[in-house]
Amino acid sequence: MNLEAVLNFRRSVRDFQTDNNLDTEKVKHCLKLATLAPNSSNMQLWEFYHITDKELIQKMAHASLSQNSVASANQLVIFVTRGDLYRSRAKQVLDFQRGNIKRNSPPDRHASRIKKSEVYYGKLMPLAYARFFGLVGLFRKIVTLSVSLFQPMFINSSECDQRTVVHKSCALAAQTFMIAMANEQYDTCAIEGFDSRRVKKLLNLPSGAEINMLIPCGIRNGDKAIHGERFRVPFNQVYKNI
Repeated sequence: MNLEAVLNFRRSVRDFQTDNNLDTEKVKHCLKLATLAPNSSNMQLWEFYHITDKELIQKMAHASLSQNSVASANQLVIFVTRGDLYRSRAKQVLDFQRGNIKRNSPPDRHASRIKKSEVYYGKLMPLAYARFFGLVGLFRKIVTLSVSLFQPMFINSSECDQRTVVHKSCALAAQTFMIAMANEQYDTCAIEGFDSRRVKKLLNLPSGAEINMLIPCGIRNGDKAIHGERFRVPFNQVYKNI
């Protein structure tokens, strides 16, 4: 399928065929494609939990308010944000950038570009993502708002703002995954109605991890799997040409 056909094929499927197993390796490959999604500063503060164990899927269904889309899923993917890993992820990106610059930049620019990367990933990113009961974010907010009085400045710098950034990036990965699955003619449904405390406990996640969304996977069980025709508000209500 071309991209338009893939996007039209993708629907939120709420009832999957229970006797039609997905190819686990294909689903895994779709998750690998999801890592190509754009994300803020390339920090990649996400993890993907690919669940094929039927018993665990049923436990997740209970934690998801007994939604049939999860209960009937053949496989389940849980997208998790890991804002708490900002230091290690920043170091990984910086280590890569040092070699990347040497391989792909003019020799006379190596030193200056590496230095910029070291400042950005070695100092700025750790400061931007640091959290301590809202106090670090409050400090960032005061500083950025003060600077913005004199020049354009990124001011969405509170701890809540940074948490939002991490979730937006993870959601882009989830959307990329669902498009990749549709290209395989596999169905998905983005689930945000769940008990995050119970889901975290089932996955044995640390306190700094957060659940972004659950995506049950399978093959739609006939016409009843989707809610009829797709509705979108008129395009002229959302499209603004300035």
